Amino acid sequence: MNAFDLINDLKIGNIVEVSGTTIKVELSGNVTELTRTHDGRVYPIGQIGSIVKVHFGRRLIFGFVTLLRMRSEELLETAKPIPLDADQRIMEVELFAEGIWIAAERKLRFVRGVTTYPLPLQGVFLLTRQEAVNLYSAAEGQQGSEGYDPLVPFAHYVGADNALCRANIDKMFGMHCAVLGSTGSGKSGAVAALLHSVLDHKASGDMTCKPRIVIIDPHGEYGHAFRERAVVFRAYNPIRTETESTPIQLPYWLMSADEFRHLVIGKTEKEATSQNNIVNKALTYARMVAADLVDAAPTEYGAPAPMDEMAPDEPRPKIGVTQEQITGFDRDKPRPFSLQEFYNHIVYLQAARKKNKGSDLEQITPSDFSKTFKSVLDKLAVLRRDTRIKFLMEEWSDSSPSLARIVGQLIGVQSTENGKSLDIRIIDISGLPNEVAGPLTAMLARLLFQYKLYQSMSERERDPVLLVCEEAHRYVPDRGEAEYAVAQSAIRRIAREGRKYGIGLMLVSQRPADIEGTVISQCGTWLVLRLTNSADQQHVARFLPDGLLGMTKALPNLAQQEAIFAGEGAALPARIRIRDLSVDKLPKSETAKFAHGWSTERLSEDEINVVAQRMSG
Repeated sequence: MNAFDLINDLKIGNIVEVSGTTIKVELSGNVTELTRTHDGRVYPIGQIGSIVKVHFGRRLIFGFVTLLRMRSEELLETAKPIPLDADQRIMEVELFAEGIWIAAERKLRFVRGVTTYPLPLQGVFLLTRQEAVNLYSAAEGQQGSEGYDPLVPFAHYVGADNALCRANIDKMFGMHCAVLGSTGSGKSGAVAALLHSVLDHKASGDMTCKPRIVIIDPHGEYGHAFRERAVVFRAYNPIRTETESTPIQLPYWLMSADEFRHLVIGKTEKEATSQNNIVNKALTYARMVAADLVDAAPTEYGAPAPMDEMAPDEPRPKIGVTQEQITGFDRDKPRPFSLQEFYNHIVYLQAARKKNKGSDLEQITPSDFSKTFKSVLDKLAVLRRDTRIKFLMEEWSDSSPSLARIVGQLIGVQSTENGKSLDIRIIDISGLPNEVAGPLTAMLARLLFQYKLYQSMSERERDPVLLVCEEAHRYVPDRGEAEYAVAQSAIRRIAREGRKYGIGLMLVSQRPADIEGTVISQCGTWLVLRLTNSADQQHVARFLPDGLLGMTKALPNLAQQEAIFAGEGAALPARIRIRDLSVDKLPKSETAKFAHGWSTERLSEDEINVVAQRMSG
């Protein structure tokens, strides 16, 4: 039997209506079961997401099954009378491609889209397993590139004789992607399987990929999955963890003025006015002092008041510095500055006034100081004492790490003693408070974007970066949360502009309906596992391409590790099964086993005391 022959045993019905790329098929009367047997194989009939074909001689048209129902239901929706014989079964199919089978070459010439539309009464046929393999292979074959292979096998097509499913990572990561699924659907495992497949892939000859991947990990689960190929940076480590980790170096001075302001004062009623100005002035001045543009602020009251008409807290250029340098200073660039200088500017310049008699500066009244400046200084003091964010608030000095060293820890070359490349950088932020996790995420996203922004074209081509955001609904929520406002802005910019500069975004979430629409709509590839929430299903249906709205009906019933794979990175929209991983390559995200835990001996009082000491230590 040749592939794509017209075989009557595989016919399941006839077309009764053609409406654009949607056709309606009336199932034949001899279709009485859910399966059809041919050539020793059993083929399911009318499964949502399965592929059928229409013959035009050597030309073939392919479509997805999106809906099955009775003719009477269709008539009922349109308020038409239902005749007694309206018991036909109707199958709706979304046409997506066509092709020509070249028998001599045993090859399918595949074309996305439909130019030749079928006619009513034409037959509709099932695909054999081999035909499905040929179809997917032909579609993937169109995505190859000269000199290297961007197609990474990471799954198998369901119902296509276990054919490998390969993702085009050029398109998947370059045009951003989303991995979505309810809790327990295998979402983290799918991310791990895809990234492990990338690490093992040989894109050019025998050279395996050495990717630059940064994962923001809010639950500390990915270190276990990539322990041999990753550097795990832990922001806060109250106990010894199973996975070795490295203290991260992400000092406060990397933050933009907006990020630092959110960290220091958060969301308050007066944020937009006085407190906003206090932080911005002090930050700008402290950075100018570090850049040697202005003199340091006084360290006590009684300093001489300025003789010009400007306020005491205004920056005045040092000798040899022009006013244009002061005016054009960019306070948002990642330049070091001293927290003590920041403090001094607020206390001894902003909170100072001229004495009634004399030319020295004195403190404003205690009531004015308390009303205007005290809350900012108190919050700064609290942050500097918080052991959870010591990595962030450590005072800058000449021995502090440089910007190049900080960026290098995220994407620079690192390897193990036996020469294995450590290509994935995991930022474990578990245990951090929300008011810190938000600005920290924003700082990471913006730092990576700025790094790409200042690269030359050739540098970008050699150094693409992928940012993986686990629990993406925290960082870019659809309903604005104050703690993540700056993170939302930073990640939104990568979603809109990252493709131009070689930085890709992978959003991972169990609550797609809670992710900001403008960000998630920028994703060109979708890997959607089981979704049980109807709001999430509807949200995904708004963005799924290729007329796949009907396939969203299958989302609640997908098996563990099964997914709908669609978009730019997929050769064809398809139902796939993610590859299996050994236990040591899976994220540490198991659900607690209550029956097992409750069947073992309880923690002793001494063990509880140890935990309590960790909590209070």
